[in-house]
Amino acid sequence: MTRIAWPGLMLLGLVELRLAPAVFWELTPAELMLMAGLAGGRPALTRAGLAGLQARFPDKPGAGGSGGTDGGI
Repeated sequence: MTRIAWPGLMLLGLVELRLAPAVFWELTPAELMLMAGLAGGRPALTRAGLAGLQARFPDKPGAGGSGGTDGGI
């Protein structure tokens, strides 16, 4: 059986991520790892990545309600 490093997980969840205790205890280990960026998935979208997407897929003038890039919000 693998031991769980509770002190480290509690430090991560309660101090680093600033989760409320009730929220921390309701998380699964997978959810906690995802929130901590330890899930091994794709990295978060950066400003440069967003700019690249905006260049590849520009908003069409007149689309939506306001014609802006905020989706009419």
